[in-house]
Amino acid sequence: MILEHRNLASGRWNKFSFFEQMANIGSEVSRTIIWREKNADYSMRAFERALELLAMSIDDPKNILCLKELTRLREVLSDYFVFDNEYKSSDILWQKYFYSYNYASRLNC
Repeated sequence: MILEHRNLASGRWNKFSFFEQMANIGSEVSRTIIWREKNADYSMRAFERALELLAMSIDDPKNILCLKELTRLREVLSDYFVFDNEYKSSDILWQKYFYSYNYASRLNC
């Protein structure tokens, strides 16, 4: 697997707060949504980047108390963008979900 976020993977990602990490993941999810109708390849690449960031968040020791949230997030995102959407997610739901993290990350800066 080729890391798209090599700079972040080298340790910089762990310096971000949980809210900043989630806001960045949300940016990639937004790109996935935006590109889905325009260019399926760009959309899938954005989704892969979101999963890469999510994996780094799961591996981040400070997020130990959030592992259940992070692993469930990976499951439900994959269900929505790749599989059959059994959890009945929507674009609006994901935008609202990640907006709260974006807002919280701005309050902490």
